[in-house]
Amino acid sequence: MSEITMKLKEISESLNDEAIAFAQKLIQTPSISGNERDVADLLIAEMEKLGYDQVFRDDMGNVVGIVEGSKEGPTIMYNSHLDHVSPGDANNWEGYNPYGGEIDICAVDDQDGNSDQAECIHGRAASDVKGGEAAQVYAGAVLLKLKEEGYDFKGNYMFTGVVQEEPAEMVGMVHLIDQTFKEKGLTYDAMVSSEATSLKLYCGHRGRVEMLATVYGRTSHGSAPWLGINAIYKSMPLIAKIKDELYPSLPEDEHLGQASLSLNIIECSPGALSIVPDKCMLSIDRRTIPGESAETALKEIEGLIEEIAAEDDEFKADVKVKSAVETSYMGREYEVDKEMYPWKISENHPFLQAAASALEELGEPVKYGYWDFGTDASKTAGIDKKPTIGYSPMQEQYAHTPYDKVRTDFLKRAMVGNAAIYLKVVEAGEEAFEELEW
Repeated sequence: MSEITMKLKEISESLNDEAIAFAQKLIQTPSISGNERDVADLLIAEMEKLGYDQVFRDDMGNVVGIVEGSKEGPTIMYNSHLDHVSPGDANNWEGYNPYGGEIDICAVDDQDGNSDQAECIHGRAASDVKGGEAAQVYAGAVLLKLKEEGYDFKGNYMFTGVVQEEPAEMVGMVHLIDQTFKEKGLTYDAMVSSEATSLKLYCGHRGRVEMLATVYGRTSHGSAPWLGINAIYKSMPLIAKIKDELYPSLPEDEHLGQASLSLNIIECSPGALSIVPDKCMLSIDRRTIPGESAETALKEIEGLIEEIAAEDDEFKADVKVKSAVETSYMGREYEVDKEMYPWKISENHPFLQAAASALEELGEPVKYGYWDFGTDASKTAGIDKKPTIGYSPMQEQYAHTPYDKVRTDFLKRAMVGNAAIYLKVVEAGEEAFEELEW
């Protein structure tokens, strides 16, 4: 083990208790999407206390902290989101307060999902993403102490906490990169996400497109349905084609799995018992793989609509990508399409290999994986094509559940792991920051 690796472990061990206490504070601070101000304040105060070289909040409410190396070099963004989903019914939490941040020894899974016992912090967002967030903030603290002790390293360690990730429109991340970074003259060369990975290195995920197909009819009185055209009935052939023809034909990626499609909401209008509906709206969740896009997904549904219309003169329908208006706690408003991009990084990419080498030097097992869900990496990797990975102490199976928790031993390992990854990748050379291809 090298001298600097030994020093990293020594410094990290000295900060373990503080990092765990900070994770508790984060969990004890509610921050449902659109209401992240208190947790943003907490993060800013903590990074200022730790001595980050730059700390600021942008006009969207995103939080940024930067640890500056002593030499010029790449900027690695370590990213978490500030928001979390509702805790739901508190009665389902089996004695834990969703915002309690209690610590105890409990049944939990190990790195490979096998049954184990470990010390855990309980509460909403412990596994999505406040456990990982604490590990990232305190990895910066490790680097600060390393610098204080006279060790030189290059580049910039940049922590970013973004708003409104959970609604899945990337609005906080897009504003941060496309607006805030440009205004402040900042750039980034690669990103490490804190989304749950069980200490594995995650290499990608499918994209997501939310579509709305509307089938049209004509109203009549419910007592005389023959005078109208029932939009619900007219939607049935489209539903059947989506389920029986389109879904089974979707392509598959060797790493990310099969593209998928799910019809999740059906609504009708006017929606009164005595009126034959003249609109039936189908909300479709489409998961895409590299090579697919919102445009290709729309064309698939449009093709089915054309097939049915060719056989039924009364059939009329259209489809579009859904949109939403998101307003941040700072009052900044965006209307955004509900689309997230698929992406992956090759396990042979120099950035990923440098990260793996860093973990190996710590004595950590190196394993790879891919997320089932989407993340804000759809912006950094899917759009910007920057090298992106996931590395986190949190475990995916506990996210959004009333069993939400994070292992304290994993949090400690992730803190030193994040710092080691940073030091290794900034020395990896220009090839480590080559644009992603798939």
